[in-house]
Amino acid sequence: MFLPNDVIQYAGPLRTIRVLWIDRPRALAYTFELGLAHSQPRTHPLATLVEDVQEGRARLLLHDPYAAPPPPPLLPQKYRDLQNKAWDIVSALQAQVPGLYQPRERAAMVARCAEEYGVSRPSVLRYLRRFWERGQTVDALLPDYGNSGARGKTRGVSAGVKRGRPRKSGDHPGLNTDADMRATFRAAVARYAATHPEFSRRAAYRQMLADYYRGHAPDAVPTFGQFNYWLDKDGAPPQRSAARRSASPAAAAVQSVMRL
Repeated sequence: MFLPNDVIQYAGPLRTIRVLWIDRPRALAYTFELGLAHSQPRTHPLATLVEDVQEGRARLLLHDPYAAPPPPPLLPQKYRDLQNKAWDIVSALQAQVPGLYQPRERAAMVARCAEEYGVSRPSVLRYLRRFWERGQTVDALLPDYGNSGARGKTRGVSAGVKRGRPRKSGDHPGLNTDADMRATFRAAVARYAATHPEFSRRAAYRQMLADYYRGHAPDAVPTFGQFNYWLDKDGAPPQRSAARRSASPAAAAVQSVMRL
């Protein structure tokens, strides 16, 4: 049986969903599609999700590519304060599950919460989506921390200003790598590593472009340099052992279904 926070990935069309909460008496799962800017919770019959995995239309990911990374040990207090404020709001709303997952009820709850805590409604919704997107943990509510110019730290982003060195081609300046793009990188890496016995960064990058950026304009596509940099930053997938490399795809599928 599925558990809250399980991540399920569909191959065609490619999409990834998180199980937010399970209503066992009604045999329903409330899910949230990941990597989608304006995603909303939805309901799915549990039996349908089980069949999708058992029949190969989807697979249960053993690694959560969207989970919030652990914070650094010396995180500035201002970020902790922002996290605590967001957690106060989100925990108050999560206490009202499953009503929170219904659009009309959620709108009323968000309005009341915004007034009570003195924040805007978009801010409340942003906290909720970040919480659902990044694994429903307190760490998911940390802001995207980092200061410009510090070794080993992520630089901040200014509107209209491209981070990093200019491209050698002299064409468009390129994209800044934001949290959503990093989540796409992690999802692409997890998908490639799970389906290939040997991991290739170039091949994983090409597969990501085919899966996520098909038809995009050149200035809306991340470079391999960006992909490679954040792969080092967020952690490359571990090398498979000889025993795992020899395992058949069918055996891997059976292992995934065994968790149900």
